[in-house]
Amino acid sequence: MQHSSKCPGPCPITGMLELLTRPWTLQILYVLSSGGPMRFGVLKKHVEGISSRVLTERLRMLEDKRFVFRDYKPTIPPAVTYGITDRMKDIQKVLKQLDALALTWGDEGKGARQAPQ
Repeated sequence: MQHSSKCPGPCPITGMLELLTRPWTLQILYVLSSGGPMRFGVLKKHVEGISSRVLTERLRMLEDKRFVFRDYKPTIPPAVTYGITDRMKDIQKVLKQLDALALTWGDEGKGARQAPQ
């Protein structure tokens, strides 16, 4: 039986995967999922290597898709906090599974190479 890599019509996950696989997006979501709501500067420190401009762009995109909320308080200086929405909590389960799998696969790589099965 041959397996076709093409979906028989529009793949329902294509749009979501395109969003999630953009550079930095998964890292941002992972940090917010595991660390809870945080301010922009704290988030930037946890997503090492990201520029302020790119972090701002990704957060706006994620807010637009309702994966992330933005809580603005008009203090001096303004306090802006970001966190995951209830919608994102569904994806959080998948991220935890991927994290566990990555740890398992990482541990397997430390031993002798295994033959493919």
